[in-house]
Amino acid sequence: MCGIVAYVGKQEALPIIIKGLKRLEYRGYDSAGVALLNENGLSIYKKKGKVSQLEDFLAQNQDIKSTIGIGHTRWATHGEPNDANAHPHYSSSENFAMIHNGIIENYEVLKTDLINKGYVFHSETDSEVFINFIEDVYKNNDCSIEEAVRLALHKVVGAYAIVIMHKEEPDTLIAARKGSPLVIGVGEDEYFLASDATPIIEYTNQVVYLDDYEIAVIRDNKLQIKTIENVETNPYINQLEMELEAIEKGGYEHFMLKEINEQPRSIADCMRGRLDAKNGRLVLGGLRDYMNKFQNADRIIIMACGTSWHAGLVAEYLFEEFARIPVEVEYASEFRYRNPVVSEKDFVIAISQSGETADTLAAIELAKSKGATIFGVCNVVGSSIPRATHAGSYTHAGPEIGVASTKAFTAQISVLTMMALMLGYQRGTLTESRYIQLLHELEAIPAKVEKALLMNDKVEKIAAQYKDARNFLYLGRGYNFPVALEGALKLKEISYIHAEGYPAAEMKHGPIALIDEEMPVVFIATKDSSYEKIVSNIQEVKARKGKVIAVVTEGDTQVKNMADHVIEIPETHEAFVPLLAVVPLQQLSYHIAVMRGCNVDQPRNLAKSVTVE
Repeated sequence: MCGIVAYVGKQEALPIIIKGLKRLEYRGYDSAGVALLNENGLSIYKKKGKVSQLEDFLAQNQDIKSTIGIGHTRWATHGEPNDANAHPHYSSSENFAMIHNGIIENYEVLKTDLINKGYVFHSETDSEVFINFIEDVYKNNDCSIEEAVRLALHKVVGAYAIVIMHKEEPDTLIAARKGSPLVIGVGEDEYFLASDATPIIEYTNQVVYLDDYEIAVIRDNKLQIKTIENVETNPYINQLEMELEAIEKGGYEHFMLKEINEQPRSIADCMRGRLDAKNGRLVLGGLRDYMNKFQNADRIIIMACGTSWHAGLVAEYLFEEFARIPVEVEYASEFRYRNPVVSEKDFVIAISQSGETADTLAAIELAKSKGATIFGVCNVVGSSIPRATHAGSYTHAGPEIGVASTKAFTAQISVLTMMALMLGYQRGTLTESRYIQLLHELEAIPAKVEKALLMNDKVEKIAAQYKDARNFLYLGRGYNFPVALEGALKLKEISYIHAEGYPAAEMKHGPIALIDEEMPVVFIATKDSSYEKIVSNIQEVKARKGKVIAVVTEGDTQVKNMADHVIEIPETHEAFVPLLAVVPLQQLSYHIAVMRGCNVDQPRNLAKSVTVE
């Protein structure tokens, strides 16, 4: 969850690290800190709060020039957010400094042993235990720093991405990873390390993705990578395709607003080179070698967390309708702790925006161990999930910086929709004429999303009326039930208003008790096969004086005459409505959060990439 940055080379390290921390702040913003090494020694500067507060603190300090340094922005796990628990952490001798993203599960056992040896701790973190354990191994084995790290990692249980400095080696960084991401940027006589590529792209497009159980040693301007079994490997240099402009706000007040408005382009990018309706062509390269297993699977299991889980729920409807294969959608965090029935006849789809979701990665390994075929749907090139799965498809949504996912959600649905259509056609459950018709309709979605975005001013006015509500209810049927869940999640995440999503028919089984003249109820009430039923549900809410906000198909008059507010979206096939209906719900959440003075891009207690359990 935390963000880590490091630099060694010929430039001033501090400006590079601070800029990198700002770009990684979506991964955690409880505290921030840097460690720098120069002729005055190894110095750590850290503060509770955001990177801007660290900058203010650094402005009061002198002698912070250095060409080597490490930095960290924290999402708290062990210990509350404060200065002492902020990273980097010294070892007891203050010869070592370390930054760490992850969780060390056996830290209490290690800490007890170290205390018995006379070590003193100044924080509540597992990370301080980690660096002291490395120092203890270093002192007792008369070995190099990298060998001490390697030996220590054999005893550590948990997840980590770490970067270590030692005050006697002013040109050396030691890094390692297991379960948490780490990218190494390769420049000309300089190296950059970070949790993802966003701090690196400004300086180089050449990167090495460190694998689990690998240790990187940067010394004397050379990069060496070996496994924790001490086997040297040849680093594979990848070329980043990310553009610097993609991680800037581009004139928008918030990243979330930018990303909402990028959806016509991100959905089109997702389909580009894959969908050609005119020629009846739909190709997902990642499926090429696994199509036979896909179409002959006994069932599809979808594993995801959060917003990605909602995309999986939409996919359940898609696969079952178009391909007639049973689908189960699982919370990855629950799947991994059950004893699930999985076999080699199952086709597992793992969905993650970041490609680093710890629970989803663990669920993948469990399913693989039982012989299932694993297919990843992910946004971040080079991340852990694409490397852990048998095959997959990238969503090509571009960097998503806002913590609340928007364009990644619609891109995920776009990939899953294409998969369902391909599968249905291959299995013969979709006729060629219907298949071609659906391809044309899907190809038109980016333009229709563009049109849906034009309702923004109306949505903003509705938001102004309900910004002080204490509760919201979101209701939908069929394909729109997952949209109701996603709309409620967005409102909870960024405005801190309690909201619940339900299947509209379930309202009478409990939630209707909450409805009064103060309760806003958001209906996704588009013209589809359950339209008449949803109209009846609206009437039930109005009979109890609830305030109805309805997302409707353009030109609808029946709901318009009943609802307090209507938001129109273009007409499309009901299977593709989620790609349109979610847009005004994203806008509604955004405007309410802004009006309530919330931090839209960095909501409290959340982080973008959940790399710990």
